[in-house]
Amino acid sequence: MTTGGDFKRAIGLMSGTSMDGIDLAMLETDGDQMVRRGASSFTAYDAGFRKRLEAALETAKAIGQRDDRPGDLADLEAELTNLHAAAVEAFLVREGLAAIDIDVIGFHGQTVLHRPHQALTVQLGDGDALAKRLGIDVVYDLRAHDMTLGGQGAPLVPAYHRALAAGLPAQWAEELPVVFVNIGGISNITYIGPDGELRAFDSGPGNTLIDQWVKRHAGIPYDSGGAIASEGRVLSGLANRYLSNPFFTARERVSLDRNDFQVPGDSEAGLEDGARTLAFVTAAAIAKAQAHLPEKPKLWILTGGGRHNRMIVEDLTVATRHTGQVILAEEAGLNGDSMEAEAWAWLAVRSLRGLPLTYPATTGVRQPATGGVLARAPGNDPARQPDRR
Repeated sequence: MTTGGDFKRAIGLMSGTSMDGIDLAMLETDGDQMVRRGASSFTAYDAGFRKRLEAALETAKAIGQRDDRPGDLADLEAELTNLHAAAVEAFLVREGLAAIDIDVIGFHGQTVLHRPHQALTVQLGDGDALAKRLGIDVVYDLRAHDMTLGGQGAPLVPAYHRALAAGLPAQWAEELPVVFVNIGGISNITYIGPDGELRAFDSGPGNTLIDQWVKRHAGIPYDSGGAIASEGRVLSGLANRYLSNPFFTARERVSLDRNDFQVPGDSEAGLEDGARTLAFVTAAAIAKAQAHLPEKPKLWILTGGGRHNRMIVEDLTVATRHTGQVILAEEAGLNGDSMEAEAWAWLAVRSLRGLPLTYPATTGVRQPATGGVLARAPGNDPARQPDRR
């Protein structure tokens, strides 16, 4: 079904580098400037499945071709797909909707390998199986085509950020340039200039180092609210070691894999000081991104799980106090938890229309590029979009 005019009702599914669960969001959109945000949900992975996903990062290092599934990755992919299907089914029941009420699902899957220098990115998730189980068309594998055209395959959300920026409340609408900062496992930024100029790139580690650190030393999955970090101090030597990485000064912006920055050694810091230092590194890395922008941002809008870590927010606020204002997504009337899932719904509709998902100034792709593979639900038109892989 369609919702009238050029609008489609879409669901986006995102499982990010933090590997904590499934973000789901529903939109009505034309895949361009018209966006009506709907309900959202989060489904947490249980500890056992999350542990298997973490182990999959090591197994995935053996992948040479995108379709390779060494070890238990095929079984893990099937289980992950079923978990996403169950999340959608529960959401539809909660919202009083049926499969026929949804036009398309944008399915990210779980990234287990991302090597842009090899044009290789692997997201576990079977789009065809998801479409068959749910009876809803699914657009998946949205990163690969960008890489075939010389892009990094990430970030993909910037075009959606620009659509959101066009609809900011009057209080913030004139605060351009604006930067959206997504602090997930890896942090990435989207710059939107006064003339709509779009630039985007990964800024550095986000939550991934903090999560690994507190799991190792405290047995918990993340530092809730930055509570542990708030009890520590910044170890300047350790911080400088991270911030002197050539990634931050290289002219070419590259997308990062979870394993590109390693967690500190056990002897380098105690629990609190390590968490505090890594929070500082996350904020400082974001602030360093200004060196690669045409103008200093007037407004920073924080999204993703890292915005809940008050030490990251405080450090970024201090680092940018002379150039701009830092706010949480919610202060701009947005949902910082569901924004990436919203983006995947929006991108799915955009893919159906053959519109660009990525641009030279966002991923380094040679030309504006669409992407995605369409898996038709049983009984729908059997014609498929070309597999752009």
